[in-house]
Amino acid sequence: MSTFSIFLVLITIVCFLLIVVIMVQNPKGGGLSSTISGTQMLGGVQKTTDFLDKSTWTLATILIVLILLSSLSFTGSLNDTGSKIIEKTEAPAATTPAAPAQGTPAPATPAAK
Repeated sequence: MSTFSIFLVLITIVCFLLIVVIMVQNPKGGGLSSTISGTQMLGGVQKTTDFLDKSTWTLATILIVLILLSSLSFTGSLNDTGSKIIEKTEAPAATTPAAPAQGTPAPATPAAK
């Protein structure tokens, strides 16, 4: 498994978690914190809002770092910089002989006057 594939899987997981955390929040102050009523819950409403806010920023930071690291994984000595499609189309053209076949006569040139 290549380094880029590992980064791609990690970026996908972080994106999914970030979507879940953002969808739980409500822009008008509701969301998960409004459904938890009463101070008997663990941490209370204020702690839930703080947790969601901190987790959003943390996941966003992790996402940016993973994207930057995945772009740096392209500049290594182990990866291919050329295109495989161009190599496949140029290779058969270079191996074909340029000389005419032996059985065909050479074209006649007109005599100079």
